Amino acid sequence: MERVGIMGGTFDPVHYGHLVTAEEARCEFRLEKVIFVPAGQPPHKTTSQISDPKHRYAMTRMAITTNPYFQISSLEMERGGISYAIDTIRQVTGLYPSAKIYFITGADAVLEILNWKNVEELLSLCYFIAATRPGYRLEGLKENIFYMEVPALAISSSEIRRRVREGKPIKYLLPEAVEDYINKHGLYRH
Repeated sequence: MERVGIMGGTFDPVHYGHLVTAEEARCEFRLEKVIFVPAGQPPHKTTSQISDPKHRYAMTRMAITTNPYFQISSLEMERGGISYAIDTIRQVTGLYPSAKIYFITGADAVLEILNWKNVEELLSLCYFIAATRPGYRLEGLKENIFYMEVPALAISSSEIRRRVREGKPIKYLLPEAVEDYINKHGLYRH
């Protein structure tokens, strides 16, 4: 049975923490591919708080281009409206009806999962992989939620945006092509 990973997120910007997490999940859970799905409109953020989806999609595409197991999908952006995980997983299970689907996310998101839209249906349609930093264990997870330690999780998109606003370096926090894109388009300056 095919195993497909879904790496959902705002990716504003995508960084090495995302990439390391996706690759670690791919190897640890023997996933044939990991599909990055940049959120069109995340339910917890307003459009004024995030970059235009076309920028986030372009940066993510650039960041994953060298990994043959990584793909990108614009399905949340094309669908329009608020991007709920349940809607994305329903679409993905339609595209891969015989596959096991693994939704890769951070431990902080998993701790909030009981507040997610249609959580019981979501948990019945896919497995969750909760990425944690080393030494941080999640106890009492539901049956189909797994955790894995990822060493690069100290990097965050919000920290990268703050550093750009403050004129601080972001080199080695994200792929060079993404850094160049941010500079070329003047993202996160204000």
